[in-house]
Amino acid sequence: MRERLDCAVLLTRCTEEWVQPLLGQHGGGRLHLHALDVVIDIDADGASGALGSVAMTLRRHDACLLPVSPSTLSWARTSLSLATGRLHTPVMALVRDLTAAGLHDLHELGVADFLRDPFCGHEARVRIERLLDAPRAAVRARAVPSAVAEAPADTAYATSRAEFDPALDQVCESIMDHDGSALEAYAIAAASRSAVSRESFREAKSRVIERFERAYISAALGRHAGNIAMAARAAQKHRRAFWALMRKHDIDAAPYRLQAAASVPPLPERSPGNIVRPIQPVAVPTGLRPGAGAYSGLFPSPGG
Repeated sequence: MRERLDCAVLLTRCTEEWVQPLLGQHGGGRLHLHALDVVIDIDADGASGALGSVAMTLRRHDACLLPVSPSTLSWARTSLSLATGRLHTPVMALVRDLTAAGLHDLHELGVADFLRDPFCGHEARVRIERLLDAPRAAVRARAVPSAVAEAPADTAYATSRAEFDPALDQVCESIMDHDGSALEAYAIAAASRSAVSRESFREAKSRVIERFERAYISAALGRHAGNIAMAARAAQKHRRAFWALMRKHDIDAAPYRLQAAASVPPLPERSPGNIVRPIQPVAVPTGLRPGAGAYSGLFPSPGG
């Protein structure tokens, strides 16, 4: 994982007010958001070519963050269309109040990934890392579809991306280390992956909840070395309810116990010098039998 990520932000007059406070450092200084020198007036002549004109400047950054709201969606479509084949930096859209059709249009026009408002620095860093490491991070040079595209009939790719998203999997693996805002961002990101699929709201919600439950139960058992009672107590759930979740997701505590046992260092081997030898019994003369006065001859009397 990189020590520092630099992300350029292309501001417009319409998005400057709610994006400007996000500029600066995030994630303990590991993610830096930099505004480009120019603020775009989307109604000005030539505004649609602004994204392509900064292609060389964007090469100095790891990613480009493009804020998009309903008022700038049309401009963003045209700008991405004109910049096709010129960009060598992955573009991520920071979206606010967009519909599934709008997200789909941006994806088809070359946007590599999405972030939803409110912005989460941890989620952004994880997603940018994924874009830089994955081969599909490069902006695709493809024929530009129509400006207003309908959702395709075959959306199996969306379901598979939502179910096997590496960024979400990374959050799941360390889910107990995140705070409320990060978990909220995780839920929003997972839901956005399902936004362009044919799943119903209930199906998408159920799948997100199942992934959260499975990740949380696994993390709790791992943290408490497979001790179900301690894991349930830490989760503030009744042990029966914790058991029910384990059965629901087919989670066994035994591997976590074995893993914890394997991590315990073995006891050092005893050398001949530190072996404790058993105490040998002492022979008592047969004439000294237990009873009153049996040992009186062995000790002096108090007055003697």
